Order: sequence, then structure tokens, then C-alpha cells
Amino acid sequence: MGWFGALPDPAASNAVLAEMAAVAGGADAVDRSVGCVRAAELHGVVSADVGGCYEDDECIVLVSDTRHASAADLAERWRRDGERLFESLHGPFVLALLERRRGRLLLAVDRAGVRGLYLMRRPGYIGFASRLAALRALPGPALGVSDQALFEYLYFHMIPSPGTIYTGVTKLLPAQVVTLGGTHAAAPAQTRFYWRMPYADGVGRSATAGVGDLKAEFRRLLPQVVGSAGAGAGGGRVGCFLSGGTDSSTVAGTWRQLRGEPVPTYSMGFDAEGFDEMAYARIAAQHFGTAPREYYVTASDVVEAVPEVAGFCDEPFGNASIVPAYLCARFARADGIERMLAGDGGDEIFGGNERYANQWLFEQWGHVPAPLRRALSPMVRLPGLAGLPPVRKARSYIAQAEVPLPDRFETYNFLHRTPLADIFEPGFLARVETGAPLANLREVYGRTASRSAVNRMMHLDLKITLADNDLRKVNQACQLAGLDVRYPLLDDRMLEFAASVPPNMQLKRTQLRWFFKRALADFLPEQIINKRKHGFGLPVGPWTRDYAPLRALTHESIASLKQRGIVRADYIDWIERQHLEAHASYYGVMLWVLVMLEQWLQRH
Repeated sequence: MGWFGALPDPAASNAVLAEMAAVAGGADAVDRSVGCVRAAELHGVVSADVGGCYEDDECIVLVSDTRHASAADLAERWRRDGERLFESLHGPFVLALLERRRGRLLLAVDRAGVRGLYLMRRPGYIGFASRLAALRALPGPALGVSDQALFEYLYFHMIPSPGTIYTGVTKLLPAQVVTLGGTHAAAPAQTRFYWRMPYADGVGRSATAGVGDLKAEFRRLLPQVVGSAGAGAGGGRVGCFLSGGTDSSTVAGTWRQLRGEPVPTYSMGFDAEGFDEMAYARIAAQHFGTAPREYYVTASDVVEAVPEVAGFCDEPFGNASIVPAYLCARFARADGIERMLAGDGGDEIFGGNERYANQWLFEQWGHVPAPLRRALSPMVRLPGLAGLPPVRKARSYIAQAEVPLPDRFETYNFLHRTPLADIFEPGFLARVETGAPLANLREVYGRTASRSAVNRMMHLDLKITLADNDLRKVNQACQLAGLDVRYPLLDDRMLEFAASVPPNMQLKRTQLRWFFKRALADFLPEQIINKRKHGFGLPVGPWTRDYAPLRALTHESIASLKQRGIVRADYIDWIERQHLEAHASYYGVMLWVLVMLEQWLQRH
């Protein structure tokens, strides 16, 4: 993290750099860091342990992870290969490279977006940092909250890249490189993707490889990527998240086999019907012979954690499972664990998200001959037929099927279920572009290097569900707890392999993870192979209704939010009533999103 150009007061550079570094690594971060650059054109610092920096007459390189190449190696490869360098980078990283002769700064993040990078342009300099909080240390006007970002937060329950909560600050997308031609306002800024998920669409090698061949390759690759993720922990203890799902069980089981001894696994439970999956975590732990550690989250834990989590998060974040993820990471850290292995990413590369099955059904409407579709659509709307259950179902199916992907994903979004004028204050609504969220989805869906709807859905989720949401959740939960975290299933080798699996093996009609489950049928317990996905889902709806301190925190938060001129007070009241009287789990989601927004705004 650092800046390109000159600060208004150059004498303050050292103090600003130290303050930025402290955000990432504590008060003595500059002293402990691998390297610190204090050049006329660029100041930067790299966090301790794994990062590196290099400087010579031609370029300056800052890189967050040197496991695959040192900063000096990257400088040499830049001189030899130019911008082809980015295509050869592997693993999670953030890279800043200043080409001194041309006065260009190039910024890039890894292929899956495991590591994030924020970018801010100011008169005379450009700031960049892996933590948004670090940019607040830079001089200049106070960062202003973006109305557009608030709208997109309430739409997605997080703020998707490239937007951020602050006006004038952006964040890079996965596999993106930004080239900045100077620090003045008119200097060109170019963005491009140096890598795309190389989906095969069932042609070439993937068309001839059978399930047996693909399984053999997958099983050969699995210990390699898990072993790489667990290696290089500097002698520190490595543990595994274990929810009892297919991904976390696969990672934990593979790590156990590689170590040849019981490895610590960490599981969260909830004393709430329909939410607790500790039984599956126990099945996995017993099956593989891990050293299981269990923690049952209480509503009291949630009340304690909410202010802490909201204060730490770089931006408003409404995914409630960040709380159990943090509590799990904190539990592991108290045991002396220094790195956790997580199973995130399997759904998005092996067809595991439940909505894929529903969308497959809707996509079949497009295969019905057009004349028949034109005849059926008006028939289900004929007067007198609406009361018949089969007709109602047919009408609902056709109405949803005729909405194209990816818009269809958002059919049940809270902001599509109620007119926006009934949700937002008029002044606020007039200041935002309400079509921007769907435009974001369409852009990602549309640039997929595949014609398959299955691959396009997974590609969209790699960005929206994974990089913008789940990775941000686990990364921030572990950072707050003081832990490193790695994602074996997002190893570049696994991404390349997953892209080669034909889409009709990823999703067999409505059977999710068809290939993945068959490839691991003799490895995972049968109960886990056949279970439905859940994860560390928090029963926030029922607990907010039933636990008085959490209900009080909620009420106080939304009372303050009503005064901000964003969401209409009568809509908030309606959500609160529906939560108490109609469906606690469903309406509890939006209630939580509103609470976490207010909690974040109060602390930033």
C-alpha cells in the first residue's frame, strides 16, 4: 500500500506511510515489514512475512506475496516480458509496479480476487491499499459516502466492485490490471483483464475426457493444492474450517491425509432449529480422524460481535455469516492457530450453488419451440383459469422463465419485490442510478468466455458471490481475529482444471456438483455427499425476534437509520412488523442488512 506522486506536504510522507502500514500490521508495522519504499515518485510499504519490494533505476515493485516470485524476480520478468508478466503470475497477490521511464503505475490483483486493492485519485497523487481504512490516512478532503454505494449495498447486501462506499474510490476486479499514465487529473487510466476463466464448453480435450480421466486428474491435483495452501506457515499451526459441507470436508480430509496425523478442525453450531449442522461436521471429523474443536454460537455472542465486526469492515457488509466466521477464527486463534484453510470457491467452480438447479429448469423454456411458447403464454392468463393450481404454477414458471439471465437471479430481491419509491426517500432515490446493479451483473455474465448458461452462472458467481462477498467475509473475519487464511480450491491449477470440466458434468439437469460428488464418492462420507448446502448460516431472524438484547440493538440501530434520509421510515417499520408477525427468517435478512449499515455508519 502507498501512493504514486507527491503529497501536498512531502515532509509528512514518513508519518503517513507509518499510519497506513499500521492499519495492516499494527503500530510497528514499518519496522517489521519486508520492505519500505521512499522514492520521489512512489512511497509504499509491504506487510510482514510474505511480501516484498524492489527498486532500481527502471522500476519499483511492491508485491504482497513472494511465494511464487520475489519482487526482484518480477522486476526482471517485467523488463523481459513487459505486460505479459501478469499472465504468468500465480497465487493470491496484489502487485504495484512503477515504470519509472514512462511514469506509469500498474496495479493488479490475482485471478480469483482473493486479495483486494482499493484505488483513490487525488490532485497530485494516487493512493492504493489493500485495506480501505489505510486510504483514510492520506491527506486531503474527508472521504464522502456514496449514495450509489448505499443503494447497491441495500441491493446486494455488500458493495460490489468496482464501486466502494466512498465517492472517488474504486476497487479492482479479479484478474484486473489498471494502468495509470500519471498523477494529474487528465492522465489516462486503462483497465483490462489479463486472464479469463478458460471454460472449455465440452469441446476439445474436455469433450473426449471421460469421468474416469477427469476424476483421476482431480484426485491427483487435490493434495497438491491443499498441500501448497498449508505449506509455508513459518512453523505456525494450521487449522481448517469445517462446516460439514462438501468443500470444507474435502479440504480438511485432504490436509489430514497429507499430515498423517489428526489436524485441528473448527466448527460452529447454533442452538436453533434448521440452522445447526454440527452433526455433519462431526461426521466429517470422525471419518477423517481430525482433532475437532466445536463452538456453539449464542445470541449473546452476536450482540458482542456486531459492533466489533462493523467497526473493522472496510465497507458496510450485510452477510450475517461473517459473525460466526469471525467467532470461529477467534476460537482458532485462541488455540494458537496461525493459518486456516477454507473451502470457499467449490460452489462457484464445480456447480454447487442451489440456484443453478432452479435456473436450469427455467432455461428449458427457451428450448420449447417458439410457436408453442407463443400459444402457451396467453393461455395461462385466460380469465377463469387463474384459480386452478396447475395454471397458477404454469403462469409463475413462464413469467420467470421469460426474464433473461442474469436478471432472473434477482427476481426475489427485496428491492424488486416492493416499488423503490416505497423503500427509499425521494431525495435519495433521485441521486442514484437504479439500473446500475443489474448492469453490473450483465457485464460480468456477458463477458464469460463460454456460451453455456451453467458456465456463465458460475463465472458471475465467481465475482459477485465469491470475490465480492464470501472471500471478503472470510478475509475480514480472519484479519480481525489475527489469522492468515488460504483457499486451496482457488489455486490457479484448480481453476484451470475446473474450467475444463464440461458443463453437463458440472450440473446434470438439476443435480448440483455432479462431477465433484462422483469424483469424491469414495473419499467423503455418504451423508455429506448427499446433504444440502448450508455453511455457517446465522439464525439472525429468530434470535432478533426472541433475544431481548439483540432486539434492543436492532431497534436502536434502525431508529437511528430512519434519521439519515436513505430508507423510508414507514418501510423500515413494515420490515420490522413483518419480521415479528409474519416470517422471522425471511424478513430478518433485510432487518440485519439495515442494522449493519447503521452500525457501520456510526463507526466510520
